[in-house]
Amino acid sequence: MGYASLATGVLLAAGLGSRFDPDGLHNKLLAHMPDGTPVAYASAHRLLLVVPRVLAVVRPGSDALARLLNDAGCDVVFAPGAERGMGASLAAGIAASDDAESWIVALADMPRIATATIEIVSRTLDDGASLVAPFYQGQRGHPVGFGSEHREALLALDGDVGAKSLLMSQRVTRVDVDDPGILRDVDTPEDLRKI
Repeated sequence: MGYASLATGVLLAAGLGSRFDPDGLHNKLLAHMPDGTPVAYASAHRLLLVVPRVLAVVRPGSDALARLLNDAGCDVVFAPGAERGMGASLAAGIAASDDAESWIVALADMPRIATATIEIVSRTLDDGASLVAPFYQGQRGHPVGFGSEHREALLALDGDVGAKSLLMSQRVTRVDVDDPGILRDVDTPEDLRKI
């Protein structure tokens, strides 16, 4: 039997994606990658290969995205405050997971993170680290792991900063990975073509 993570996944999928589609007509997370897989589905699938439960946080009104992520195996959480930014979305995901021992937070627009990277972040968290982040060639990327002692700080997040302030103020256990996918998000149609 394979590795079974103790963490709960939180997949942040509530952004506007305005750089991808300035007119707001197409959700980048529903866009298809070159292999035909929707961006958000690929991100969710990789996270679900490692953690037993993933909460996908979406903005109200994103019904097609919610269905896609539900079909991928996620539990969907609607974040009414999503327009305030990533911090509010992350807080909504944490609030919906009262029973979690820890969290692995991933971004739905990063579909090329290696499953091995998610697993090493999870294992490091399961082994007692309270904050874990992967690094590729000296740059911190995603997903990021949080132990339960950070629950209150995560619940207090708001605005567009996300957990960056927490990651800057606390000691982070660094895991070096050979995975450029931890830095590659889909912000523009060109990013999608390159992926």
